[in-house]
Amino acid sequence: MAHLDQQSRRLRLVENLASAGYIVSPRVRNAFLRVPRELFVGHGLASSAYVDTPLPIGWGQTISAPSMIAIMLEELKLEPGLKVLEIGAGSGYNAALLYELVERKVYTVERLPTLVDLARSNLKAAGYEGKVQVICGDGTKGYPPESPYDRILVTAGAPQIPKPLVDQLVEGGIIGIPVGGNQYFQEFVTGVKGPKGRLETRSHGGCAFVPLIGEHGWKG
Repeated sequence: MAHLDQQSRRLRLVENLASAGYIVSPRVRNAFLRVPRELFVGHGLASSAYVDTPLPIGWGQTISAPSMIAIMLEELKLEPGLKVLEIGAGSGYNAALLYELVERKVYTVERLPTLVDLARSNLKAAGYEGKVQVICGDGTKGYPPESPYDRILVTAGAPQIPKPLVDQLVEGGIIGIPVGGNQYFQEFVTGVKGPKGRLETRSHGGCAFVPLIGEHGWKG
């Protein structure tokens, strides 16, 4: 009964996000319906998994509000077969959604070893073992061994777009990243990589993410 209850809550959330215009494409809608968010939220918060709000996952980190996640996924224009790098694995939820959208292995980098373990455990419990590779490291440096990538999604706020991430993006590829001079308030920006590595950027409005800590981000 509890399982059915969560399924109905998930469906209601997705319908609300679609009605509000956050979810536009059927593929993003289906990804949200397939991934059980209750398996990725903090301890004791399963009953709040389908409320449209950020939730703590421990160690000063959060899982983003579903509406914000929907904006990011829609703006990345994800299609099956695209190679994706995520920076900021958190609890693993975004990576699971990304896998559903591209239908191939997703690479996600997390700097906190405790969250690496959490993301791996959550992804395994949700059926994504082997579909997502969680790497412990400085996400501002990207993950060169598997580059280049068609899409890069950053789920932490940066003072500027890290150059290594742009370098690891294919020409015509898209990066999505919260950018701002304040550690706790940014604008979500997408950049399309053109000739000679130049990015054509576009802002999609204000947002608030935890800071992106690393050599090419905020200093820890």
